[in-house]
Amino acid sequence: MTLRALVVDDELLARKALLRLLKNESDINVIGQCSDGEAAVETIRRTKPDLVFLDVQMPEMDGFRVVETIGADQMPVTIFVTAYDKYALEAFDANAVDYLLKPFAPDRLARALRRARDRCLGRQDKDAAQRLFSLLDRTRSQTDYAQRLAVSVRGRILFVSVVEIDWISAEGNYATLHVARKTYDVRETMQALMDKLDPRDFVRIHRSSIVNVHRIREIRPWCQGSHIVLLQSGEELRMSRYQQEAVERLLGNRA
Repeated sequence: MTLRALVVDDELLARKALLRLLKNESDINVIGQCSDGEAAVETIRRTKPDLVFLDVQMPEMDGFRVVETIGADQMPVTIFVTAYDKYALEAFDANAVDYLLKPFAPDRLARALRRARDRCLGRQDKDAAQRLFSLLDRTRSQTDYAQRLAVSVRGRILFVSVVEIDWISAEGNYATLHVARKTYDVRETMQALMDKLDPRDFVRIHRSSIVNVHRIREIRPWCQGSHIVLLQSGEELRMSRYQQEAVERLLGNRA
């Protein structure tokens, strides 16, 4: 039996790495690839693949939203892809849930494909998919924040520990992680990053700036109610007066 597969991931390097591995699987026919959730929804509805490799973390519409939009009972067999080990992988295994952790390991892919084949052939519980999405929904609602972020550097995927990040700047749907004297670009919106980061450690001080509160050395009043945030690195960032919650929290007026 040949399985028609769709690969969905916003990172080009990750898609290429997975496609390279899938070329070795004679019974997997990759019928397409998508770089965002909206395209994934349209392609799933139009092509009705047997199997979807679905990235959990994507800007705008993430993997969970794709499932919600399609409907759990209408989703093809799904192997989730994630760059973050914050998810309870043992729980995924215990519930016969399929997932792949970036960077991809060939033996882990083979294991996930065995499960996918069994499900496509009807050898698994028909309610397994519904339990899968219920589990993922519970996992998403937990206050378990990212411990590291994946970044692409010269063809490699590196992992940056969030505690090492000084601050984050943004331009459109892209963000730059400032780590000591190094910078790393990621395709994430500021809101998507704030959803992943522990609000006890990171605060948005401007529409284009997120700062690690543990890297702040000093806060100085500036003009018209705004402030300057001086980091331990010596960098100065402007804190907008419109970010009232951030102002109150950093100035100690709010827990």
